[in-house]
Amino acid sequence: MKYFLGIDPGASGAIAVLQEDGVLVAVIDMPVVELKVGKAMKRRVSPELLAHEMSLYAGSVVFLEQVSAMPGQGVSSMFAFGESYGIVKGVLAALGMSINLVTPNTWKKAMGLNAGKDGSRAKAIQMWPSHVGDFKRVKDDGRAEACLIAEFGRLKNLW
Repeated sequence: MKYFLGIDPGASGAIAVLQEDGVLVAVIDMPVVELKVGKAMKRRVSPELLAHEMSLYAGSVVFLEQVSAMPGQGVSSMFAFGESYGIVKGVLAALGMSINLVTPNTWKKAMGLNAGKDGSRAKAIQMWPSHVGDFKRVKDDGRAEACLIAEFGRLKNLW
C-alpha cells in the first residue's frame, strides 16, 4: 500500500500517515529526548527514534514543511528549530526517502486555512472526526498540521 506522510518538523511537530484513499493511519508525535543544554533540560528531536519510525514507512511519499526563521524568535530557539529540520531531512535522506518540500503558505492556501493554528486543528477534526482525540488540545496543532500537510500531498499527487 502506498502511504503519504506529512511532517511538521520541530520538537513539538508530528508525522502523519495517510492511505491513498485519505484514511488517517497514524499520527506520531515527533520523537524527542530530553537533553541538558547549558543549565536547562531541553527537548530535542532524536535522530535514532525518528529513523526507527520512518523506516516503518519506507517507500512512502513524503511532504515536509519547509521552514525558515520567524520574526521575534530568539537566536537559540531558532538554532534548535533549524537543527530539528536538518535532522528530519537527514534521516529521510539516509533512509532513501524522497522529500517533497512545501512552504506553509502553499499548503495552507490549498487547504483553505488562514495563518492561525486553531484553524488547522478545526480543519483536521472536520476531516478526520474519528481522530478528534488527536487534535483536542491547543498543543496538538503540530499533529493537525502534519495531517493537513499529508492531505495536501495526497491531493497534489491526484491532481
